[in-house]
Amino acid sequence: MTGEHRLFTPAEVSSVMADDSTADSPASTTARLSRLGRVLFGLGLALQASEDFRDMEDSIEYAESAGVPAPELAAPFASGMMLVGGLGVALWRLPRIATGAVVTFLAAVTPTMHDFWNEEGDAGGERLAFFGNLAMFGAALAFLREAYRS
Repeated sequence: MTGEHRLFTPAEVSSVMADDSTADSPASTTARLSRLGRVLFGLGLALQASEDFRDMEDSIEYAESAGVPAPELAAPFASGMMLVGGLGVALWRLPRIATGAVVTFLAAVTPTMHDFWNEEGDAGGERLAFFGNLAMFGAALAFLREAYRS
């Protein structure tokens, strides 16, 4: 039978599905929810980075307006960091490096690019972006902890 595959019988499938210790245990549900959260979080970051790459000129101009040094290098580097980190989190590949990259990105970018407290006039957009990044930073820290526990 080496190299051959067989299908499970309906009785075998039913017995596995009926085993409450594996199919519907709180631990397996928690693991599935955590995996789903990682995938959604990572894909969200990667898709956001891909939008930055689509319009890199605007990203560079935005970084320049925020006083970022060497924006023509910093903007593509930061977007690449977010893209690679996001994909790494979503796929859970090199999770310590991936989550570390996301944490580093958000720690540097959030107060630099979304410093609503320095804005004159209506700073609603920057405030909203700051708080959104703050929430992502919290999630990234939780996933970083998970990466070091596994």
